[in-house]
This record gives sequence, structure tokens and C-alpha cells, in this order.
Amino acid sequence: MTWLDLLAFNAVLAAALLSPGPALLFALRTALADGRASGIAAGLGLGAVAAGWTLAALLGLEAVFTVFPWAYALLKTAGAIYLLYIAFATWRGAKDVVGPSARPRGRAFVDGALINLGNPKSVLFAASVLVVIFPKGLGVGDIALIVANHALVEWLFYGVFALLLSGASARRAYLGTKPVIDRGAALLMGALGLKLLLDR
Repeated sequence: MTWLDLLAFNAVLAAALLSPGPALLFALRTALADGRASGIAAGLGLGAVAAGWTLAALLGLEAVFTVFPWAYALLKTAGAIYLLYIAFATWRGAKDVVGPSARPRGRAFVDGALINLGNPKSVLFAASVLVVIFPKGLGVGDIALIVANHALVEWLFYGVFALLLSGASARRAYLGTKPVIDRGAALLMGALGLKLLLDR
């Protein structure tokens, strides 16, 4: 493995992070609604599990899903149901007044982790990217470096995201249109949950 391989992986990862999906929507709303600390905690949960999926892909979990498709279907269904639950809770609380700490940091971390844990497509995406970018026969050190790099990139991305969106002006804009933003986010997360549930 070379540093060019790692840079190529980071470029693909950055593009994936910027694409709209449940993780980005959850990070956005958490930073706006719950503040900087909860936004960073949500990013830590999202990044930790995303890096875990990369580790799983490097260790061959894609082959396990191929041999045992019911395991993939079970995990995907659980993830879709949890995403629909988050969408429902967001919609229901759209008109609630935001307190000083609407979502504690620990809860934000767990919710972020569960959102990415319930998306087994991540391991299939990671597996396809890893096969194209990295050479075969990676050693333990290379695998550890790839996974640590993935976690660091995700944590930096979501950390900067939380810092930008938890500023006073962004928060004031959010609070002024909270019902509209929350219900829009709920509809998008619900649609993504249904897509994950129904996608074959």
C-alpha cells in the first residue's frame, strides 16, 4: 500500500460523506438543534461505526453476507426501522421548543452509531472501493492504518460540520424555521428508511 492509495481512498470517502444520506441529515440536525457538543458526539458515533464497516469489509464480511443473505436482510431491516423511528420522533417534536441541551451528548453518540450500524450497505460500498484502490494481501499494519484513517477523516468532517452549524447565526436561523426544517429532515430520513427497507 502507498500513500497515493490512501489519498485516493480519502477522496472517495470525502465524496461519500458529502452525498445526502441519513448520516449527513442526522449530523446536520443534531448540530443545529442540540448544539456543538452533541453535534460532535453524533459525529464520533457515526465515524466510529463507519470505520468499523471498513474494517469488516477488509476482513471479508461481504463474503459472509453473500453466504448468509438473511444476516444482511436482518441488519438492513433493523436499520431501516430505526431510521423510520428517528424520522417519526423528529416529525413529532418539530414544534417543540429547543432547550439548552435537547439531546445529551451520550444519546447523540449512540443515535449516530445506530444510524450507521443499521446501514449494512456501507460494508458493501467499502468493500467495492477497497478492492479497486488497495492492493491484495494487506498486512495488519496496513489494515489498522486504513481503519484509523477512515475514523479520523469522518471525525474531522463531522467535527467541522458541528462547529459551523452550531454557531449563533446558524442556530438562530434554524430556531426561526424549526418546524419546517425538522419536518423536511423527517420526510427525507423517512424516505431513506423506506428505501432501505424496500430495496432489493
